[in-house]
Amino acid sequence: MSLFDPVLAWHSIPDLLRGLPISLLLFVICFITSNFVGIAVMLLRISHNYLFQWIARFYISFFRGVPMLVVLFLTYFGANMDAWSAAILSMTLIPSAFLAEYYRAALMGVSKTQFESAKALGLSKWKTMRYVVFPQAFRVVLPSLGNVSLDMFKGTSLAAMITVSEMFMHAKIIAGANQDYMTIYIMIAIIYWLVCCALGWLEQVVEMHLNHVAER
Repeated sequence: MSLFDPVLAWHSIPDLLRGLPISLLLFVICFITSNFVGIAVMLLRISHNYLFQWIARFYISFFRGVPMLVVLFLTYFGANMDAWSAAILSMTLIPSAFLAEYYRAALMGVSKTQFESAKALGLSKWKTMRYVVFPQAFRVVLPSLGNVSLDMFKGTSLAAMITVSEMFMHAKIIAGANQDYMTIYIMIAIIYWLVCCALGWLEQVVEMHLNHVAER
């Protein structure tokens, strides 16, 4: 058996791509939910309430230290959740812990003079955050956000372990049916790489746009 079968590789592309919409849908849902949760945890982390701070610290420490696969199995087998719910919950909890720290660092990086200037202009706390702090913090956090998005998309492949019919699940089925794992796994690796390249390009476009807006 050859290391790579180009004929099988070519004919497998349509079947592999059938799982791509599911992978992308899972990624988009988890990206949105993890950002909302991450911001909420960040707000708890920087609050003046000691209990809220402790809860946020524990949340961040725990979910940064537990493998994604373990959380997937805990939610799917332990909590007896359906596959989609377990995948979404797991892929929200772990990235949100990292995002909470990234957002906190970005927020702390905004100069105090910005707050003082906004206060001198008579802006409310909400308007100060909305128009002064958040735009600056978002530009700082964007590269980290891009890295998390890449890890998150690649992490959708783990959902195959709990029967979510995403792209890697299709690859496993095709590889088993043809008894050629090397060819199919090379092809699926190329597809993941191309999608991550597209996501990286999108992050660069957004970053360039924000920098252009800031310079005006």
